[in-house]
Amino acid sequence: MTNRVLLNNVDHHDLRVITRYSAAYGDAVNQALIFPTEFEDAQRDYPILFRKDPQGAFVAVILLGLDADENLYLGDHGWAARYVPAIQQRGPFSIGVPRPDADESAEPMIHIDLDDPRVSRTEGELVFRTHGGNSPYLDRIAAVLRAIHVGHEVMAPMFAAFQRLDLVQPVAIQLPINEGLRYDLPDFFTIDPDRLAALDGAALAQLHQDGFLRAAFATAFSLANINRLVELKRARQEEEAA
Repeated sequence: MTNRVLLNNVDHHDLRVITRYSAAYGDAVNQALIFPTEFEDAQRDYPILFRKDPQGAFVAVILLGLDADENLYLGDHGWAARYVPAIQQRGPFSIGVPRPDADESAEPMIHIDLDDPRVSRTEGELVFRTHGGNSPYLDRIAAVLRAIHVGHEVMAPMFAAFQRLDLVQPVAIQLPINEGLRYDLPDFFTIDPDRLAALDGAALAQLHQDGFLRAAFATAFSLANINRLVELKRARQEEEAA
């Protein structure tokens, strides 16, 4: 259950948010949704892969672990990567679309789940300044939510552009951890690097004009991070065996 309400500086003037990452706050996940607005940041740390949602539409995810509820980037000292996906950065906040009867120029508004365990009145980052106005923390959250909102809007057009050029292909992921353990990850797709490299000038120009060329290359380059995931899994097993 959630208690999602529109954020305002009257009712919530003294709210704080705990910003550390922990399994207790829902960060122990082996995949996270990622948006096109994040691809260039995410590809430095994680493998970006595509899968289909229950309606058959493509979505982009990053791999964080190999077992259920396993985030290999999450440790005793928080999130050990240069970039944390926006869906996790946002914490208890979400963005709400304007009501159907709202003015066409109305902007999406920030909401907060008051029942989220990170919401506090005694601990964490202030949401609003003591004497009014957004805190620097809330300004950062607003930027994160904008990235999610814009990224959600461009997800379908991006995949349409990729599929039009036949770039999205299934990928077989087999990860040997040790002699007795191997992970086979089915039902994933990626950008085929050979097909991407073979695009002619007109196709590359169109993909660039559509704004998706950098996302295509970021996805293709990110697959090298699968090796990092294997290293993290082996290190985690060694820690647990010690």
